[in-house]
Amino acid sequence: VPLQASGGGLVQPGGSLRLSCAASGGTLDGYAIGWFRQAPGKEREGVSCISRGTYYLDSVKGRFLISRDAAKNTVYLQMNSLKPEDTAIYYCATVGFLLVGSSCLRHDEYDYWGQGTLVTVSS
Repeated sequence: VPLQASGGGLVQPGGSLRLSCAASGGTLDGYAIGWFRQAPGKEREGVSCISRGTYYLDSVKGRFLISRDAAKNTVYLQMNSLKPEDTAIYYCATVGFLLVGSSCLRHDEYDYWGQGTLVTVSS
């Protein structure tokens, strides 16, 4: 399923951004969707995912919110109270079925990846 991530940009610390992950030519309904990020020199890490439930990286709990709009075939990541350490390229990914529990935060569970959108948190 081709995915397109968008919504990144430059924001000051404490600001907000909403990332979108849209599917073109396919559906996201009934599939696990994950948001991942990779900062320079660091490994890719799972930020949030939606499958049979919603799951979050500990460092973003209470600040980020993942949601699904089935009518628009889009998954969103609302990011609030952004910190400089949130700076990274953010990717969305999917796999053709639901994943169990927090395994949806593991990048090796996914087959289809979007191109990434850059989020920079800086004053």
